[in-house]
Amino acid sequence: MGDEPVNVKEYQELAKQALPKMYYDFFAGGAEDEHTLRQNVEAFKRITIRPRILEDVSKIDMSTTILGYKTSAPIMIAPTSMHKLAHPEGEILTAKAAAACNVIMGLSFSATCTIEEVASSCNAVRFFQLYVHKRRDISALMVKRAETNGFKAILLTADSPKLGRREADIKNKMIAPQLKNFVGLMSTQVHDVSEIIIFCMLRMGWECCNLLSKGSNLEAFASMSFDPSLSWKDIAWLKSITKLPILIKGVLTLEDAIKAMEVGVEGIIVSNHGARQLDYTPATIDALEQVVLAVQGRIPVLFDGGVRRGTDVFKALALGAQAVMIGRPVVYGLAAKGEYGVKRVIEMLKDELELTMALSGCPTLNDITRNHVGTQSDIRHCRL
Repeated sequence: MGDEPVNVKEYQELAKQALPKMYYDFFAGGAEDEHTLRQNVEAFKRITIRPRILEDVSKIDMSTTILGYKTSAPIMIAPTSMHKLAHPEGEILTAKAAAACNVIMGLSFSATCTIEEVASSCNAVRFFQLYVHKRRDISALMVKRAETNGFKAILLTADSPKLGRREADIKNKMIAPQLKNFVGLMSTQVHDVSEIIIFCMLRMGWECCNLLSKGSNLEAFASMSFDPSLSWKDIAWLKSITKLPILIKGVLTLEDAIKAMEVGVEGIIVSNHGARQLDYTPATIDALEQVVLAVQGRIPVLFDGGVRRGTDVFKALALGAQAVMIGRPVVYGLAAKGEYGVKRVIEMLKDELELTMALSGCPTLNDITRNHVGTQSDIRHCRL
């Protein structure tokens, strides 16, 4: 088996070796120039940690609660699509790893295992990610199934009126696999380009077909599915069909944070969709603090994007996040070593966070404060 990986980056290398290029590029790639993709990771390096000495750190407690659910650490599994491209058992193994590590799992709307399969696989606390479909009855059915099967919250993805331009997928002529949650509701699998051209022409007209000539069927599928008319007023509709708390995913600005509170969501996820939608948006760690300042503790703020180290988790917590979500690292662990790989990725980040807390003089999460980190804006303010 070779040497055991000692950090997330090494799991990424193993995943690259294990996966076909098309699938690795699908998981690892971003939009257009991939500037934001790089910045999501690089921006953490511009933040320094300001440790305190001579604090009693003989016992470190990383446990917390998220929406009232106890978890072993402020680390959650982000909803990422199509885990069966990484491993034949897909999201079922991811859920089992989440349960074993006592962390919360977000299940993607575009999962390759069904809501019911994931729910019955383990006792992990699970949140369900929702895209609002052009056919609202499909979205409503997905929400109902999630609620019936014990999911505890809805993560509304709000940054995708259209699919971002992912050039690696276009070059690779990426074909999406079957999405079992939608069997009987809509076309879920494409065996060749001619099949989807006929389907698109019948359902959506030539505009959708033209997308296919660019190489990937993902954009065509998104055009058939995503509702670009979705707006703030539709939060009321979503609240009317579920009793579950709703968190809105994709907030990057103070203005949208304020609007999110005005429409009554129960939480905000600061995210740029893993840099897969609009390139040249801010790195999520650079956007986090303005959202936290707007919210003023009234609802939870979760963080998604670029976390590769326990020090990254610490920095996000210091800037006001209640917890972080990890997406690509989980997929890399799954591709490299299945359920064991996912568990190891989570355990690595937990171990690194525990060490960072000890070396920074923070025995509990509540001890991590804004004064424990220094940012570029702090430097600028000092010069004024």
